[in-house]
Amino acid sequence: MSKYNLIYPITRENAALNFLKLFFPYHYTVGMAVEKNLSSGILDRHQTVIMWLIHSRGHEGRVLHRKVIEQLIIEWYELSSPAISKALRKLSQPPLEFLTIEESAESGREKVISLTDKGVQFISEMIANGERFINAIVQHLTDVQIHTGMEFMSRVGEVVELEMDEDERKPAVG
Repeated sequence: MSKYNLIYPITRENAALNFLKLFFPYHYTVGMAVEKNLSSGILDRHQTVIMWLIHSRGHEGRVLHRKVIEQLIIEWYELSSPAISKALRKLSQPPLEFLTIEESAESGREKVISLTDKGVQFISEMIANGERFINAIVQHLTDVQIHTGMEFMSRVGEVVELEMDEDERKPAVG
């Protein structure tokens, strides 16, 4: 008997229900634990995501327009523009000083967010903390489980991001 009450054998027919049974425990237990380790106990959730977005989506992993940060973070959190500005300001000011916020050369209304050298160093520490945490988990998995799990997570992400029509992601009403 699975802790998550999965239906065995797992088949294509029961995959959706099994996936749903795993979603919240995985999203909140695993996701929040990874996020906590990435934050290094220094950043809040939103600051952690901002730093990761700049690193993963920014030019050379260091520079990203504020409007892009806002577009990406709104996909994950219901944050207002002022809340994003507040998080960016905190990341740019002492004691953190991980970011600089400058006007864009193309538009005085647009801001360009850049990692400082201190911010780049913190990203390295975030990644090291995340790797340590994930390696502790990986120690309990076989090579096949690791490979299969990574392939599954990667493909699910691709399907959701690239192949599903926006209307398909909206909940059915009624």
